Amino acid sequence: MPDPATWRIALPHTVAAVPLARALVRTALTEAEPAADSDTAELLTAELVANAVEHTAEGAGIELVVELLANGCQVEVHDGDPYPPGDLTARPDDTHPDPWQEHGRGLLLIRTLSSDCGHRRTAHGKAVWFTLLARPAAGTGARVPRPRA
Repeated sequence: MPDPATWRIALPHTVAAVPLARALVRTALTEAEPAADSDTAELLTAELVANAVEHTAEGAGIELVVELLANGCQVEVHDGDPYPPGDLTARPDDTHPDPWQEHGRGLLLIRTLSSDCGHRRTAHGKAVWFTLLARPAAGTGARVPRPRA
């Protein structure tokens, strides 16, 4: 089996980084077979990139790395801020986010919709990442139970 494909791009430290990142993820996932859900991958990538733009010093480098895995994909956003993001682990209050709070939903989305997520220190700051597993292909025997009438 060949090594997984890896896509990398340096992003501008502006809000323009978000649509660029979404486009790269969408393009990368067209190469994957079986592919993770592109809409979910784009949404979670947009959250990570927006956080990097908002919470790092102006002009700091931001890099997007998309790795196609045999069973899905892993997306990382690297930035120059060594401080970890908010809590990426599930919390008891995840089911009832404050609807009036302006910030804080991005990490909740990442925790809830990804297969796995986390962060790690890098030589120049940190990488925040999530993994999405591929959807089962039609006809593979994976079935969703139907409620009984």
